[in-house]
Amino acid sequence: METRKGRRALSALLILLGLAMLGGALGLVLHNMRENNRAAEASGYVLARIIETRPELRLPEPTPPPTEGGMEDLEPVIPDMPTKEIDGWNYIGTLAIPSLELELPVMDDWDMDSLKYSPCRYQGNYYADDLVICGHNFPSHFSPIKFIEVGAEVTFTNVEGVVYRYIVSNRETVRPTDVQYMIDNQSDTAEKWDLTLFTCNTGGQTRCAVRCIRADG
Repeated sequence: METRKGRRALSALLILLGLAMLGGALGLVLHNMRENNRAAEASGYVLARIIETRPELRLPEPTPPPTEGGMEDLEPVIPDMPTKEIDGWNYIGTLAIPSLELELPVMDDWDMDSLKYSPCRYQGNYYADDLVICGHNFPSHFSPIKFIEVGAEVTFTNVEGVVYRYIVSNRETVRPTDVQYMIDNQSDTAEKWDLTLFTCNTGGQTRCAVRCIRADG
């Protein structure tokens, strides 16, 4: 009799534990949905603000050829990227990936709070062809880049209406500790790319990095 009661008690405990786990999982799903909806609403609002106020779109000016007399050996001066302030945040432009039906604003600098509202510049500069943009793994933000195909078009439009066109050259998985590899595209050992987009893979143990090369340079 005692054994039967013990089994019943154990079964009841296991059922309660299972229900608690299901409740926790459901709570996490609902939390993630709320976070994604908030991110989509925030980025959509900023995107509209940037688009409605920027000048007419145009392509970047071609890079002039090196001058005679050794001037090409001088260290180039990289200008600062123009920014637009919206509600206290600075933005450098908008990113569009037509094949994913994705268009998002990009903040000038990143931290964990900023990433809740918009993808952010992680490092680099589009003038120097070493821009790195990070984004949260939200369905409305950078989660779709994990499925982007090589050869897909990516455009970055700065706040002054200059459109930089890129083509996806490869997509790779990078460890979170490989920070230098994520951003280093100028060393002799690294493959050359002009734009990197990255986000965490599911579980956060690795990152998806999308490498792009200029199509208008």
